[in-house]
Amino acid sequence: MLEAKLSEAAILKRLLDAIKELVADANFECNEEGINLQAMDNSHVALVSVKLDATGFKKYRCDRPMPLGVNLNALTKVLKCAKDDDVCTLKALDDADILSLTYEARNSDRIAEYDMKLMDIDSDTLGIPDTDYDARVTMPSSEFSRIVRDLSQLGESVRIEVSKEGVRFFSEGEAANGNILLKQTDSIGKVKTKKEEGAEGDDEEEAAEEKDGDDDEEDEDEDGEKKSKKAKKPKVKKEDGDVEMNGDDDEEEDGDYKQKNDEEDGEEEQDEEESSSKKRKKAPAKSKVPKSKKARKSKKDDDDDEEGLPDGIRIEMNQHVNLTFSLKYLVNFAKSSTLSNVVQLMMSNDVPLLVSYEFGQGHIRYYLAPKIGDD
Repeated sequence: MLEAKLSEAAILKRLLDAIKELVADANFECNEEGINLQAMDNSHVALVSVKLDATGFKKYRCDRPMPLGVNLNALTKVLKCAKDDDVCTLKALDDADILSLTYEARNSDRIAEYDMKLMDIDSDTLGIPDTDYDARVTMPSSEFSRIVRDLSQLGESVRIEVSKEGVRFFSEGEAANGNILLKQTDSIGKVKTKKEEGAEGDDEEEAAEEKDGDDDEEDEDEDGEKKSKKAKKPKVKKEDGDVEMNGDDDEEEDGDYKQKNDEEDGEEEQDEEESSSKKRKKAPAKSKVPKSKKARKSKKDDDDDEEGLPDGIRIEMNQHVNLTFSLKYLVNFAKSSTLSNVVQLMMSNDVPLLVSYEFGQGHIRYYLAPKIGDD
């Protein structure tokens, strides 16, 4: 018996959308390790290999190895009845000719069940040899999708050349030619770049704090000047007045002078407290600007880390590679960009191209034979 529960039906939907135009009928080989699919297109130019690991399922049980022969177009229609976030469960009994699909909605008690007829498909599993490729290019899957889509408007073939300069895609058409060069970048992910931005944000914050400190010092200097001016005023008044050095009048005037100084000191302290309180009120407003920017950056960093979006190209090359492929197949391969944000192109001269997409539940890999001469 087979019982495989996926947390999201969208995974199966995207898989089938990527391969249904290459392959019409195929066997899903199920065993205790997971579900595998391997099939070639009708012209035997391209091979697709899919693996869904048992660990990628919410629940997985397979008592014995069993093939599930399905028509991919029919399975696609059945999967369209499910929402992307529905929990999808595949069930099949031993030697059964029916595949049951159950969709459970997350936010309601809705449960939908569908039965699909299985087929007997004779297919031989091909042994894919382990190959040491001369060149490996890791790039954003969206960039690869755009390149093959753009060049397919010009011609039917693309020549991919990997050299020290970078990786170049070249297409020739009857009306126009085009080539796109991607150069090696320092990193694939955004982690390093964002850390630098975070450091810049910290520098901006420190600069803002230093500026606030300078403003405070200037204000203190101004207050100090005002205080000194205020302190000098009573002395001027004392010198201007007719004051005797001895006698009761001196004591009375000294008392009045002390009282005035105390009153003025009290006013000065009150002024200083008011000015310092204003500074304290203004300081958080100034510091909030860089902090809010930094918070927004950190939130964006988390989103980018979760999505795993790359922003660069990594090229590993042992020797120069120059191969030509059919753009029609590469455009179909690029549909798998909905499964993964990163794609790897692995090439060697006179060896099929390997286009690999890794995602959470497993991987999907395409092998495409190069064009030789005018073929």
